[in-house]
Amino acid sequence: MQAHFVAIAIGFVLDRVIGDPPNWPHPIRWIGTSISKLTAVLNKGRARVLKGAGMMFFVVFAVTAIMLVIVWSAYELHIAAGIAVEAVLVAIGLAQKSLRDAALDVYNPLEAGDLEEARTKLSWIVGRDTLKLQESEIARGAIETVSENTADGITSPMFWAFLFGAPGLWMYKAVNTLDSMIGYKDDRYREFGKFSARADDVLNFIPARITGFFILIFTSNEGEIPFRKRFVGWSKDARNHPSPNSGYLEAASAWQLGVKLGGKSTYRGTVSERPEIGPGLKPLQAAHIKSAIRQMHAVSFAFWMLMTIIGVIFYAIA
Repeated sequence: MQAHFVAIAIGFVLDRVIGDPPNWPHPIRWIGTSISKLTAVLNKGRARVLKGAGMMFFVVFAVTAIMLVIVWSAYELHIAAGIAVEAVLVAIGLAQKSLRDAALDVYNPLEAGDLEEARTKLSWIVGRDTLKLQESEIARGAIETVSENTADGITSPMFWAFLFGAPGLWMYKAVNTLDSMIGYKDDRYREFGKFSARADDVLNFIPARITGFFILIFTSNEGEIPFRKRFVGWSKDARNHPSPNSGYLEAASAWQLGVKLGGKSTYRGTVSERPEIGPGLKPLQAAHIKSAIRQMHAVSFAFWMLMTIIGVIFYAIA
């Protein structure tokens, strides 16, 4: 158990400092390729809900089993080997540095006034159309992405890592990848991706709410709004979001920054209207992307500390 905590701590630091070296082989690519091939075969004809559920259980079981064998084998070899292997598996399953870098790739040209480059870089990390977006809309897209992925890419996988080690983290990553690829409500995936979308909602339920609350208490109150008002606004706006989990993150960011998120977006030419969240005291601008990055770093560290403390206490009592 102590080795487990050490491995997560090392993995957390490695991800923060080094991240994922570009062009290196990555389990997510292999998982994604497997999902694509299975989807092409199974997402047709009748019983698509059952086929999608079967594929989800197969992918999640296979990924978890492989990671379990790798980690167990490493610890059987030597405790130092086990810590090293588990730390690497944790590091490549988190996204602190990659999320920061992606957001800065949007922030830098936007701050320099190069809207065309900022739109291009934003299109790499969001699904919405970016061709005609202005500064405030570009900033909104980047902030919403950083906020939502603070849970999806950092605190949620860390939560499952603390519970079940690197295999637990990769169990979550398999479900999250399934959701990102087939968890849509369009005609193609509504039935086939139903179980994957629901599973992702369940696995994110607790860490998303903890992360949102941590944004309120551990990050800068740039809107200068009293805590009670921020908490009430966060609780109300979070429930107005179409996602059962993302709302708790985006609403927290909006109330801390004093801005308004949500609203109208266009996806492949189709306009999507989402409820607006946040007080809207300040106009959205490039600088708010930097603030969202600072929120991500502060909350990730606080979440790691909380889970470590809880784990150590539980280990001492047991």
